[in-house]
Amino acid sequence: MTGDGIFQLFAYLLPALVTGAIAFYFFRLHTRNEEGRRRFLLHKDAQKNALPLRLQAYERMALFLERISIPSLVVRIAPKSTDKNAYESLLIRNIENEFDHNLSQQIYMSDECWNIIKAAKNATIQAIRKAAMSEADNADKLREDILNDTMDKASPSATALSYIKKEIGELW
Repeated sequence: MTGDGIFQLFAYLLPALVTGAIAFYFFRLHTRNEEGRRRFLLHKDAQKNALPLRLQAYERMALFLERISIPSLVVRIAPKSTDKNAYESLLIRNIENEFDHNLSQQIYMSDECWNIIKAAKNATIQAIRKAAMSEADNADKLREDILNDTMDKASPSATALSYIKKEIGELW
């Protein structure tokens, strides 16, 4: 092949290569956009299905926090005997059972929110244990001491509940 033949070959080949490269680039860009659009639609559909489950989980945890708030707890759970240690155990067991019943809800909320709920549960148990170390000699006196110890303080449940409300507000 002569120099003119090689030059002519490149003259025909170069526009075809440029056109092919541009077509490849646009095809790839289109494919990426379509993949992104499909992902967005799948994510949007998943969000639509998951939102009611997440809200239900927050509702259940709000109910849990209301049920373990100390005033609600001691009013709802009366002592079965006069033994203050038995009453302390009954209250703590009730809190733990309520918590165990709602363990699965953690998959629908943030780790921070779940940790705040656990901290509220543990702080409530500690408040009950602290009151049980008082001079109360029977379950009714312990019940009264638990209420008196927590009357002036912000409830751990209320703090956690306000965090849940804040987190739900961020969903919208």
